[in-house]
Amino acid sequence: MGSPLRLTVVGPPAVLERDAPRAWLAVDEEFDSADAALSAFRATSSVSRLNATAGSGRLVTVESRLYRALAASSRAWRVTAGRFDPRVFDDLVGLGHPALTASMRSLANERQESPETGTMDTRDDGAQWLRRLPRERAVAITRRVDLSGIGKGLALRWAWRRLEAQVSIGTGTGALLEAGGDLVAGGLAPDGGPWRIGIEDPAGSEAPVAVVDVVNGALCTSSVRLNRWTTAGGQSAHHLIDPLTHAPGGAGMVSVTVAAADPAWAEIWSKSLFLSGSARIAETARRTSLAAWWVTAAGALEMTARARVLTRWP
Repeated sequence: MGSPLRLTVVGPPAVLERDAPRAWLAVDEEFDSADAALSAFRATSSVSRLNATAGSGRLVTVESRLYRALAASSRAWRVTAGRFDPRVFDDLVGLGHPALTASMRSLANERQESPETGTMDTRDDGAQWLRRLPRERAVAITRRVDLSGIGKGLALRWAWRRLEAQVSIGTGTGALLEAGGDLVAGGLAPDGGPWRIGIEDPAGSEAPVAVVDVVNGALCTSSVRLNRWTTAGGQSAHHLIDPLTHAPGGAGMVSVTVAAADPAWAEIWSKSLFLSGSARIAETARRTSLAAWWVTAAGALEMTARARVLTRWP
């Protein structure tokens, strides 16, 4: 999913020698499978194939991970009142997102057509963007989708379940699974306490902006520190697109981190809060009772009351 994977397992020798290697193989395999299904950056992925049918009205049978990701995206769209919306693929392509543009060119070459072929109408199609037939695992989409963010959260969810089938997380054992800036942790850390995690400084400093406890849950960050580029018109752009404006959103924000029981929902809410912008994020986070930390463009670190309880520094 475009992020380096790291797995740390804590436990007695038998767990480390017998179970940890099997857990790593299961985690690695799950991320490979999720990437093959959900990565818009791969021209041969399942979602890229589905995107090629967007707007046709044709129902397409898809593999299980893609079906579940689309169902989760539809629910997230409803729960966040449209703040989370996967229908930003064409917005990113229009802004010249380097990786997506390369993927589109590769797929177009394979199909022997122009990279612009099939560009979708960006008019709002509301809740009708996704049609599903659960028994047949068939779907039809009105506009192309980018599942990169929620895809990594789901990959962490699925990989963690497979890890738990190999390692019994509990008394005397623990694990930390990291995928870039997102992670899941359970059980005990090496020092016998909760896992203490540093939230990355979006300004690029090696020192974290905060150190927080993660107890049997997930921590996910939406940030514009790395995924930025310059458009053909010379404007700065980033990948966190506001579905209401079809442009990079989150005025006054540089990063948002959310702690939640589930990594997919932590990912969903971190992006949704980011798009609220610095003027509204505190109100939105309070209303949704989230544990959230955010850094503004002015360099200020702020957090919710629930986040403060988990914060060990500053």
